[in-house]
Amino acid sequence: MRFTPEQDELRSAVRAVLARHEGPAVWGPLTEGVGVTGLGIPEEYGGFGGGTVDTYVVMEELGRVLSPVPYLASAVLAAQALVAAGDAGACAELLPALADGSAVGALAWAEDGSWEPDAIRARVRGGLLTGVKEHVLTGAGRPDTLLVLAHGDDGLGLYQVPCAEVEFTLLPTMDQSRPQARVVIDRAPARLLAADGDRILARVRDLATTALAAEQTGAAAQALADTVQYARDRVQFGRPIGSFQAVKHRVAELHVQVEYARSLALAAAHADAEPSLAAAAGSVCSEAYAKVAGEMIQLHGGIGITWEHPAHRHFKRAHAARQWFGTPVAHRRRLADRLGLVPVA
Repeated sequence: MRFTPEQDELRSAVRAVLARHEGPAVWGPLTEGVGVTGLGIPEEYGGFGGGTVDTYVVMEELGRVLSPVPYLASAVLAAQALVAAGDAGACAELLPALADGSAVGALAWAEDGSWEPDAIRARVRGGLLTGVKEHVLTGAGRPDTLLVLAHGDDGLGLYQVPCAEVEFTLLPTMDQSRPQARVVIDRAPARLLAADGDRILARVRDLATTALAAEQTGAAAQALADTVQYARDRVQFGRPIGSFQAVKHRVAELHVQVEYARSLALAAAHADAEPSLAAAAGSVCSEAYAKVAGEMIQLHGGIGITWEHPAHRHFKRAHAARQWFGTPVAHRRRLADRLGLVPVA
């Protein structure tokens, strides 16, 4: 599972941009200068025709700095839903703007606090869509392109709904670096993009879970590196706290968890988000990052609970992200189902 020279250059470019810019201001340089939003989009629609490993590289670097940019929302969820739908007209119309970053897309999927397909109640009747979508990942404001999963006459489908026709509310969140919204749709005109919504949802869920696993891996690795550096610098009883055996053991355990998580995330990315590997990576990477974030606060002591220190941001991102696209338990159940095993907690 090696990276190509081009992917190594991509990592260096993304890391350099993230070092020069902070917060939402990095979106322009990433999209215009590096072209990250076009990586997973076919060339005929203005993209570069890359794959899940390219997305892995970008997401891992974004995770290291807990970037708030809408890469996951737009370049992964919305763009890949369009690619999976396969509507040539819609792709030609919508993907070029998503590819160059001039537009931000969002996929309205979850309902009633659940990411499971059987929780979807939104319906289309007579070409008009009605429903309430929660946990809609987006940028800092209303998206330019809104895609919605809803039931029509032929079952679950993917629809495009005009953004101006919905009630869009940004919500207060524990992880303030990842905006999310509640979307209320009341008889809005809906354009059917694909009738086989179950297939599209399954594919997008695997791609999104694999991308999120890459982000969690990058964030966990950075949180661990910061903790190790603190253990080297912080002196108690005349010695760095990293020299104490108890601290060494805890850090070693975290290192093993991070490397295990990275291996699964890479395996899922190199396998083009194969469903079993995506589910395994989603479970392991979520739990590894949550563990590292918790230990980061513990090992930093008092400074780890201050607003100025990044430890609380890692903790919030870790515990919020482990709910996205399914909890670790839900991922394990999906994996067990695919393998014909009895699911366990």
